Amino acid sequence: MTLKCTETLLPGVLLIEPQAFEDVRGFFLEIYHQQKYLEVGMDTPFVQDNHSHSCRNTLRGLHYQLSHPQGKLVYVIRGEVFDVAVDIRRGSPFFGRWTGSILSEANRRQLYIPPGFAHGFCVLSDTADVLYKCTDFYAPGDEHGILWSDPAIGIDWPHQDPVLSQKDAANPRLRDVPEELLPKMQS
Repeated sequence: MTLKCTETLLPGVLLIEPQAFEDVRGFFLEIYHQQKYLEVGMDTPFVQDNHSHSCRNTLRGLHYQLSHPQGKLVYVIRGEVFDVAVDIRRGSPFFGRWTGSILSEANRRQLYIPPGFAHGFCVLSDTADVLYKCTDFYAPGDEHGILWSDPAIGIDWPHQDPVLSQKDAANPRLRDVPEELLPKMQS
């Protein structure tokens, strides 16, 4: 089985399309195969898997961890989401830029978001189940966020009045985050 991997507008953020084998019974695909991901340059070890279930118009994000930065490999097993990565690394030539992709059970695409990026998604279907593999453990005291609707970032979200958690609704704009609370670009 082959793995199609395309770099997005943000270097390091990868759109991955695993090959599925289909017949009258359904399909089979490998969601993750370490050797095949190594072959496309992803030598990142994953240490935690998460499952998120959300209803239509739910927007989760934009989240990141600072001391325990997480790379994420995102995959939708049910429904459809608009998945977004924002470069928030101090010193990056792409600072404040975003890229987004539709991930769904139908297209079976994955998005890899490296450490140093904020991540969020908005649910387009009635419900969505999102799985994501993380390169570091969830650290509750290390959670940070950027306002989903920050006009300086300008994400073209499919919903302008999403369902948000109180915490996500109160996240600051990127310009209001103290510099020491943003990741630094690694050379």
